[in-house]
Amino acid sequence: MNTRWDKLFLRAGNGYLFAVSGVAVVTAALAPFHERFSSTTVALALLLIVLFAATGWGSRPASLAAILGGVCFNFFFLPPVHTFVIAAPQNWTALAAFLITAVTAGQLSARAKRRAEEAEAGKREIERLYREYKIASEAARQAEVFRQSEQLKSALLDAVTHDLRTPLTSIKASATTLLAEAQAEENSDDPVRLDAEGRMELLEVINEETDRLNRFVENMVELARLEAGELRLRRRWGSVEEIVALARDRASELTAKHPIEVAIETELPSARVDANLLAEVLYSLIDNAAKYSQAGSPIKITARRDKDEMILLAVEDQGRGIPEEMRVRVFDKFFRVSNDGANPLGGASGLGMGLAIARGIVEAHGGRIWIESGENNRGTRMKLLILIGDEEPAGGSDEHE
Repeated sequence: MNTRWDKLFLRAGNGYLFAVSGVAVVTAALAPFHERFSSTTVALALLLIVLFAATGWGSRPASLAAILGGVCFNFFFLPPVHTFVIAAPQNWTALAAFLITAVTAGQLSARAKRRAEEAEAGKREIERLYREYKIASEAARQAEVFRQSEQLKSALLDAVTHDLRTPLTSIKASATTLLAEAQAEENSDDPVRLDAEGRMELLEVINEETDRLNRFVENMVELARLEAGELRLRRRWGSVEEIVALARDRASELTAKHPIEVAIETELPSARVDANLLAEVLYSLIDNAAKYSQAGSPIKITARRDKDEMILLAVEDQGRGIPEEMRVRVFDKFFRVSNDGANPLGGASGLGMGLAIARGIVEAHGGRIWIESGENNRGTRMKLLILIGDEEPAGGSDEHE
């Protein structure tokens, strides 16, 4: 505390010292030549000392400089010199004008200095608050990252316990049954033998569940690539009909209990897209349509030209539909529906990666994907817009990372 007051007293002392010495130096320099200089020139020189004192140290040193300057101006420069007597009336005017100007200018300069200091203090305070805000924001961000990390761990754990264990259990059970029968035959036992149809069913279970595991791993890898920004688009000119057909072929088993209606606009232009990835998107939409609608209900796939050189594709089902408040969340990674009755989507299984991957692929193409209600406000209509594309650049393929 004492150090602070010492600094203040030292600063004030320096201001008064400058006021006295500055006026003395100007007076000593100009007094011998007072006959050569006009009173205006002398007054301006002394006024500079007042302004410097006000700017550097404030109003009090400036006031002292103004008073000393007025005294010296009168004694050394206004006739009769070396006296405090003022003979001519105009000299009274000159002295009064000097004093008024000096005091006013000093006060204004001091006020400007205070304003500048206040502005600088305000700036420092804003910078301090901003630093605190950044620290608090970073802490909040880290807390949010930690929370999301915990959610991710929970989702991954759920995936391991369900999406991996379920097919592995089926594969293990089928393989164990087949092995047990083979070992019994080798040991000449008399087991209850499986007929050809039973063996085929177990082999089909192994094949289907292995495909399911393979799709799971592929989705995990694809999602990781999307998160890392390493998705590469191999764009080629191709017809929308071929892309829809590719998606339908892949989803043929999923849609075995659903009639598929396809309506593609005639003379629909080709699009320069990654056909395989876009077919993957349509497959995910068809998969969801089949999963969340009753057997026997139709699934409709449409494609038409839209404005701004875009193509609009849609997959529509006649299921229970998705409430508006959930239509954005279904595209979040690891978002899974629950099995309770309050869930409008029911209890379909899955890790919740398909639509998240679909959104990433569509956005990588420069398009967008969203959900609407189906026809007559029944079911779900999933729509996606993609650019028709521009001319293929020289060199062939167009890879987007």
